[in-house]
Amino acid sequence: MQFIQSSALRKRAHELIPGGCHTYAKGDDQYPTMSPGFIVKGAGCHVTDVDGNEFIEYGMGLRAVTLGHAYGPVLEAAQRQMRLGNNFVRPSPIEVECAQEFLSMIKGADMVKFAKNGSDATNAAVRLARAFTGRDLIAICADHAFFSVDDWFIGTTEMSAGIPAPIRELTVNFRYNDIASVQALFDRYPGRIAGLILEPEKNTPPANRFLRALKELCSREGTLLIFDEMITGFRWHNGGGQAYHEVVPDLSAFGKAMGNGFSIAALTGKREIMKLGGLDHDRERVFLLSLTHGAETPHLAAALEVMRIYQREPVVQTLWGQGRRLAAGINKAIDELGLQEYFELVGRPCCLVYTTRDEKKQPSQAFRALFLQELIKRGVLAPSLIVSYSHQDSDIDRTIEATQDVLLVYKKALGEGIDQYLVGRPVKPVFRKFN
Repeated sequence: MQFIQSSALRKRAHELIPGGCHTYAKGDDQYPTMSPGFIVKGAGCHVTDVDGNEFIEYGMGLRAVTLGHAYGPVLEAAQRQMRLGNNFVRPSPIEVECAQEFLSMIKGADMVKFAKNGSDATNAAVRLARAFTGRDLIAICADHAFFSVDDWFIGTTEMSAGIPAPIRELTVNFRYNDIASVQALFDRYPGRIAGLILEPEKNTPPANRFLRALKELCSREGTLLIFDEMITGFRWHNGGGQAYHEVVPDLSAFGKAMGNGFSIAALTGKREIMKLGGLDHDRERVFLLSLTHGAETPHLAAALEVMRIYQREPVVQTLWGQGRRLAAGINKAIDELGLQEYFELVGRPCCLVYTTRDEKKQPSQAFRALFLQELIKRGVLAPSLIVSYSHQDSDIDRTIEATQDVLLVYKKALGEGIDQYLVGRPVKPVFRKFN
């Protein structure tokens, strides 16, 4: 497998674009040296790079493409709307139609505001929480990787350059499944925490009634509970992680899979909170969300069709089922090779990721690069192992077979040294202080 065109285009991309692309998680530092640099087309769960190499893809647009690439009914819905115009000087009826459909699926939510990406929605949730409570601090879950591109979150990461200290100090953190760490925040900052934001679940399920205890504690303290449902929404359950765990937050942010790759996000929640961004109240006006392209009609048409597909077809059940099939095959290979302490699948079957460890059983970016490199050689592009509705049994079985071969190489590298097998440098975490 060759990457001649990718290599040539990569050089030009870095001359024109900081980092060579527009999303850090898609950057060259996230992939091994021997990898496709640019994807030109996708169909279902298969993608083709600029050199004509075809791959079974996992990750699916950073979890945004749940049905599959170029999914026919969604494309057709967007195209029909596009022919009518995509942005007007007044609202379009599809804004109401899409809102009704969304709220019919997300139980416990009364109002919704659409946006273009997840950061729009979480930023608005933070602003709304501060306005509603009159408080200044935001508490974030330190075990969850990403909430927003805005200063209130990025200031807490290793990439905090350019963000003033007073802004960074307005965000505090707690640990998932550790209700004592949350109580400690309320004790340390009495009457100051406006909102508490987390994913309902990431790679570790809630334990000891954590989400319920969190809601009860927030209610007692007058703090808004905010769920970031960018990943759990339209993947765990048709009603999101909140429906799966039967815990209704005050506000929640959705996106990614609800548009199957089209740029759409949503902030939703209780009426008494959401209406502060509207016209029918006598409190100070809240600049909630106001985006030129926030309700772009083809994207709403795509989201509307996605939601209808979810309600008439077994999308979520398929994600769980195919994830279980994939996990069973890979775990069998792990057990047969005795790699349990070196390579591990984590997360729910509908959202599998993996961890890589070196010969000392320490987390290893070099072994992650090796795993990626060897899968790519075998026609699988898998920064995660997240399935879509388009992954057929044959795709899953091919991936299991490829992974079995890759894990054999992995085991050899553990014993003989990774330098014997990895071409080029390791991959790197996105959030780091220096390159």
